[in-house]
Amino acid sequence: MKLFPTLTLLALTFGLAAPAQAQGKPVIYCADASPEGFDPGLWDSASTNVVSAQMFDGLLGFKRPTTELTPKLATSYEISPDAKSFTFKLRAGVKFHTTPWFKPTRDFNADDVLFTFSRFIDPAHPFNKAFPANFIYPQNLGLAKLIEGIDKLDDRTIRFRLRQPNVTFVANFAFAWAGIQSAEYAAQLLKEGKASQINVQPVGAGPFQFKSYAKDDVLRMTAHPDYWGGKQPTPTLVFSISREPNVRVQKIAAGECHVTAPLRDVDIAGLAGNSNVSIEKIQALNISYLSFNLKKPPTDKREVREALDIAIDRNAIFKALFPRGDAMQAVSAFPPSIPGYNKALKNEFDPAKAKALLAKAGFPNGFEIDLWALPVQRPTNPNGQLMAQLIQQDWAKIGVKAHIKTYEWGEYLKRANNGEHNVYMSGWSGETGDADDFLTPNLSCATNKTGVKFCNAEFEKLIDEARATPDTKKRIALYEKAQEIFKRERPWITMAHSTVYIPIRKDIVGFKMAPNGNVNFEGVYRK
Repeated sequence: MKLFPTLTLLALTFGLAAPAQAQGKPVIYCADASPEGFDPGLWDSASTNVVSAQMFDGLLGFKRPTTELTPKLATSYEISPDAKSFTFKLRAGVKFHTTPWFKPTRDFNADDVLFTFSRFIDPAHPFNKAFPANFIYPQNLGLAKLIEGIDKLDDRTIRFRLRQPNVTFVANFAFAWAGIQSAEYAAQLLKEGKASQINVQPVGAGPFQFKSYAKDDVLRMTAHPDYWGGKQPTPTLVFSISREPNVRVQKIAAGECHVTAPLRDVDIAGLAGNSNVSIEKIQALNISYLSFNLKKPPTDKREVREALDIAIDRNAIFKALFPRGDAMQAVSAFPPSIPGYNKALKNEFDPAKAKALLAKAGFPNGFEIDLWALPVQRPTNPNGQLMAQLIQQDWAKIGVKAHIKTYEWGEYLKRANNGEHNVYMSGWSGETGDADDFLTPNLSCATNKTGVKFCNAEFEKLIDEARATPDTKKRIALYEKAQEIFKRERPWITMAHSTVYIPIRKDIVGFKMAPNGNVNFEGVYRK
């Protein structure tokens, strides 16, 4: 199978369409959290991915506002009939960023793709030895187990060989974590003994390049003057980091930023009647949930997890957190708009049954537990502290005393990955509209290196088979069955799928939301 085999720069040179008078005006984005770093593959959070998407290009991208794949650093690709071999033709003439710390001497080629992905799958790679890293998303995908080999066929052709068929694999090349690094820059850093600088002084081939960063304050980027997709119509892109949603509302209302990170539905009213602001809206491919530690007692017991789930009054929580009614209760691991959703599954609210389950599990008098509250506001969880307090009240009614904890965002993620929690709030946004985009990165055994997360052999077999199955009806049936196991085992307390609102100033041109609410500023400018 061969897709878009002869696509050129047609319609990709977004910046060329902008009027000359647009030059010189910066675009300011009010971000909701700081990036964890600037090495795309190293991190797995929305706050980092949205930054990576501006500075790095992958082999493929998504044609916004859809889930359709579009060429980026690859001009075409071929998938073998058995879905085990993926061959990419690479774009010629692509320039990496020239910065005070790096000046490229050659254009992008297959060596850069080989370097980028070899880091993900080979712990013995020389760069990994110099800068040991935990590539969260590639690890959660089981990339090292999946990829049998990467072949450089020539400077403009590279092939990925898989150990088993995977009909969803190609979409990975459009994700932010798969942004292509410069192998030449990496070699320079190795020679200088500065490998870790790849995470603080980034070099990509995307439309914008790094200029400066003040932690928790402001990130500045400038347009890449030699961008393969054409000259950007705005010379400066600024991320103003504003954690509080009400601050972002005030800033965009006053014209201090031009686009904001997604707002909560309760904040939208504050912009009603503002003639200078419009609201982009989408029913996003997202979910919020509470994730159990499956290694630490008492949440290592299935009956305990089910009891804590069915003791929660979701109706009351939704009235408090989503007063506009633009969110829906999550029942399964992905939204009902995605093929394969199991419509037979339901949520329960039954405190009496919850108490009986606790007694069965050996806790007739309850227990004490830590409950981590999300420290940032997300459309699917607009107030982590309030959600935690409401859950705390519900659990108290079945004899469970919850101690609410939270940390600064980066610390929160680090501690959760280390398994220090009993229960922590999290969430996920998909980009492909495929069930696998939710299940494999979050619920496969590859995510469970420490025993903290979900790993179920029956579930694993079903999603593995689904990834290898091109027949749509069969894939749907496999996913429906996998969700039955998910609901039975309760690794998560599923909470919400939400509408995402992104306010933009009306002088902004070219902005298009992604299906998951992420933003990309390629081709965006102010009138």
